[in-house]
Amino acid sequence: MNRIRRSESGQAGMEVIPFGVLTFVVGALLVANAWAVVDAKMAVSAAAREATRAFVEAPVDGDPVALADAAARSAIAGAGRDPAKLTLTPLEAVFARCETVRYEASYQIPAVKVPWVGGFGAGFTATARHAEVVDPYRSGVPRTVNGCAASAP
Repeated sequence: MNRIRRSESGQAGMEVIPFGVLTFVVGALLVANAWAVVDAKMAVSAAAREATRAFVEAPVDGDPVALADAAARSAIAGAGRDPAKLTLTPLEAVFARCETVRYEASYQIPAVKVPWVGGFGAGFTATARHAEVVDPYRSGVPRTVNGCAASAP
C-alpha cells in the first residue's frame, strides 16, 4: 500500500496568476485614463485656439462670437468629443483693431472610463486658454483707443 505522495510545489503559481491578470487590467485602465486626460487637453487647446482665431478673423459684417463658438465646437467634434460638453468662455472679446482676444475652453472628463460601460466619477476638467490680437491694419474694423491702432489712419 504505497501511496503516491504528491507535493504542492506548483500550487502557489496557480494562485498568483489571477492576481497578475487583475494587476494588468487595472494598469491598462490607468494608462488609458491618463491618455484620455492628455487627449482632452489637446482637444480643448485646439478649441480655444480655433475660437480665438475665428473671432479675430471674422468678417466685418458677421457675428464674431457665434463664429468663435461654431469653430470651437467643430474642433471638439473633430477630436471625437461631444461638442455639447464643451464650455467656451470669452475672457476678452472686443472686435476692434489691436485688441487682444482671449478665449477659455473647458471639457469635463470622467474619473474612470470603462469601454462599453461609460464613465464614472466627477473626474477632471481639462482647460485651455488662447489669445490673439486683431490685425491693426485690417480695413472695416473699428479703431480702438487702447494699443497701436489709435494713431493709425
